[in-house]
Amino acid sequence: MWTTTERRTTISLSPPSTPRLRLRPAAPPGSARPVLDGAWWPRSTDPVAELPGLILALQDHGPIDGQRPIANVLLRVDDWDGRPRRLRIDGPADTRVVRLSWFDSLPSGLLTAIHADGRRVDLFTVPVSTPQAEADASMELASHPHNLLHTPDLLAALTPPPGRTDRAGAPTVSESDRKSESDWESEGGRLQERLAAH
Repeated sequence: MWTTTERRTTISLSPPSTPRLRLRPAAPPGSARPVLDGAWWPRSTDPVAELPGLILALQDHGPIDGQRPIANVLLRVDDWDGRPRRLRIDGPADTRVVRLSWFDSLPSGLLTAIHADGRRVDLFTVPVSTPQAEADASMELASHPHNLLHTPDLLAALTPPPGRTDRAGAPTVSESDRKSESDWESEGGRLQERLAAH
């Protein structure tokens, strides 16, 4: 017979996927806490399908000791389709339950994983629909050792700027300029500029 906690625990029916994850290099001891520890680009907005692979990868990335399991993940409500409270993670070495905490107040695109010993990993979650080049550029920027941008700034860099309009509200950008900007954006334009500035 299952306990109440076990009945409330969500189980993923598919094996954990390999996450599209980029983490910043480990900082020397005593250095200041980074703005972000890296970035993750999920394939869907289904937390049950996406989180097991991420959690296992973060646990494997941590130090080799008994305190590395992820105990809790903090997520923004609007970034995901479902809101399970507990998620069973079936790993190669063991099975454990991770608590999922949902907040309206977290910045858009932020996911925080907390290890059992209190260490935390802050990740920029790249929107699922982001084109490959822009996703790669934003992940590179978020995981760069000198990144100072928070998740709202990274999300803003993924959003194309509003087009110029005349007094009647019609676009003033020529078709060739629009195509050039579109090509530039498809190659990670604004994000590559921000990365070069760091």
